[in-house]
Amino acid sequence: MVCLGNICRSPLAEGILNSKVKKLGLPWQIDSAGTNNNYHVGEAPHALSQKVARLHSVDISQQCARAFVAEDFDRFDKIYAMSGDILVDMKKIAKKKFNPEKTNLLLNEIYPGQNLDVPDPWYGEEPDYHDVYEMIDKACDKIIEKYGDLKPA
Repeated sequence: MVCLGNICRSPLAEGILNSKVKKLGLPWQIDSAGTNNNYHVGEAPHALSQKVARLHSVDISQQCARAFVAEDFDRFDKIYAMSGDILVDMKKIAKKKFNPEKTNLLLNEIYPGQNLDVPDPWYGEEPDYHDVYEMIDKACDKIIEKYGDLKPA
């Protein structure tokens, strides 16, 4: 799960999906990162992201922002970008390691081919974080529906 600073959207996505896969006993490794490594590396998720997650019994307080790196394409089978500009950044960072077969916009899981962005709530108010949570939650349900029955190779 990748966004810009790895403190608002992608930590929520990591936490939501991780919570769901643990309940189902799926052996998935879920992580998140940000494409701008100068902003928040080493920081905890935004206080409102933590609050909204906590209201849904999802604890993201122990997460620590990290930078997206090209080697993430070696580590992960699927990498979701929260928005189109993040996908462009991922291509620039990964260079030759970029694999379009492994990437997608998160909301394409709900709205295939529409290339919609998860809005960045950073400059918004608490209701914006709730809206983002709901979008991500629905997309995570679709991811589990799509890949949950796949057995590891």
